[in-house]
Amino acid sequence: MATRGVLFIVSAPSGAGKTTLVRELLKRDPQIGLSISHTTRAPRPGEVDGVAYHFVGSAQFDAMRAADDFLEWAQVHGNFYGTSRRWLEERLSAGHDVLLEIDWQGAQQVRRLFPDAVGIFILPPSLEALATRLTGRGQDAADVIERRLAAARDEIRHLDEFDFVIINNILGQAQDDLVTVTRAARLLRTSQMARSPEFFKSLGIN
Repeated sequence: MATRGVLFIVSAPSGAGKTTLVRELLKRDPQIGLSISHTTRAPRPGEVDGVAYHFVGSAQFDAMRAADDFLEWAQVHGNFYGTSRRWLEERLSAGHDVLLEIDWQGAQQVRRLFPDAVGIFILPPSLEALATRLTGRGQDAADVIERRLAAARDEIRHLDEFDFVIINNILGQAQDDLVTVTRAARLLRTSQMARSPEFFKSLGIN
């Protein structure tokens, strides 16, 4: 029986806890695979090439972009990020669910090509809490943190482009919310029909 996977898009301002929530979701739900983006950003401590991101130089990224290798790409905080078009299409066609961790710019590009993608936006409990989290990382200078906070305000203005919103105030609750959203999204009529078209055809439903 032919099936098609569900595409999940998770976006959030830097410091909102997106990576932590996604990591927990992938532990709880092995049906979802994480799309690993290409980036020109330098690796952070503990990040492994091919696991966190595919870390590439600017010249290689430009060559891939010119060859139309990316489904979407965006410049964020001075660095470039892109999603492999071929890998994503192959995974969805094989019936695998895929999750993209991308910013709102990339989400817009993906939704134009995959209008049934499920958009999830992660919010911090407040901008003050976000500033505290970014400072607590100890990885960025004060001026970098200020730029990230300004970018966060702009990103939050795109909230209405997403289907679900999770406020990451209490971590355990936010983790449960994300799992609930992905499970519910699979049960949407459009998702069910895309996952099992032959089954619905056997019922006389097209």
